[in-house]
Amino acid sequence: MPVLMELSRVLVSDLDDQQAMYLREVGGLRMFPILIGPFEAQAINRQLLEEEPFRPMTHQLLKNVIAALGGVIVEVMITEMKDHTYFAVLKVRTGETVHDVDCRPSDAIAMAVHYSPPLPIFVAEQVLNELG
Repeated sequence: MPVLMELSRVLVSDLDDQQAMYLREVGGLRMFPILIGPFEAQAINRQLLEEEPFRPMTHQLLKNVIAALGGVIVEVMITEMKDHTYFAVLKVRTGETVHDVDCRPSDAIAMAVHYSPPLPIFVAEQVLNELG
């Protein structure tokens, strides 16, 4: 059963290429970090701070393309962890069909925060169990 999570915080460091975002269980105690790249961290942070860029950035562009094609992202989900790498999907609805689109967790979260309110973020129970 997927577990509803929320983005707790994003750590952006000018001294290191390894940034981190923390997901926290909604109504629970579990929390874990995911290391992400600096560009993804900046994209997420910029959106959280409501800083509007002059022109659409990558995640806004993807949101606009999906909408132009008649789709909408309904949720994001971190589905598994293999060899210390997380895997995620965007759940994109077009009409009555929901498509799972493979992506990195950092991009999934960046897409989630580009919606108001932010899209639901789920993590597979198996992933949380593997984390301990």
